[in-house]
Amino acid sequence: MAEQERTVVDFWFDPVCPWAWIASRWMHEVEKVRPVSTNWHVMSLSVLNEGRDVPEQYRQLLSTGWGPVRVCIAAEQQHGPEVLGPLYTALGARFHHEKAPRERATYEAALAEAGLPASLADAADSAEHDEALRASHKEGIERVGYDVGTPVISVNGLSVFGPVVSPIPRGEAAGRLWDGVLAIAGTDGFFELKRSRTRDPIFD
Repeated sequence: MAEQERTVVDFWFDPVCPWAWIASRWMHEVEKVRPVSTNWHVMSLSVLNEGRDVPEQYRQLLSTGWGPVRVCIAAEQQHGPEVLGPLYTALGARFHHEKAPRERATYEAALAEAGLPASLADAADSAEHDEALRASHKEGIERVGYDVGTPVISVNGLSVFGPVVSPIPRGEAAGRLWDGVLAIAGTDGFFELKRSRTRDPIFD
């Protein structure tokens, strides 16, 4: 029996975003129960919110958001897009589960886990790859519009912000949510489903 044709989904993430982290772990669950492969891409909440009037606490978060995305884009530029998945997993686990600070030691530990050189941590304080970062961000955000954030997923010609979900759907529950995304992707003119969040991010 021939293997079912795999569906490719493009996923744009900022490693500091807890909702993107949950959605990315959902995609890993989906890959276990559906014929799906994920291509990972970098976007940046810091880029998205440049020049915007945002609360001071959020502004401080954004100021520390440049380092992680710069490290990710430098890794992609120097070692290829296939390193983004493992690096995102290593960074996200440290940021969201271990509550590690956004600093060089955290980047170096994540890089080591992903099998990448520690020297890539230099990129956190450098604008060398910002042009590539902005291009990657633009590719993702222009698919959905500038009034949303991360994650952005693109499948079968449809790009959407989300899903925003908590906790992480596991097993067949992850598969059923994915089936819903595919149903949306097959609906011409679909734009939005939304309700207010009443639950904080749950990472377990």
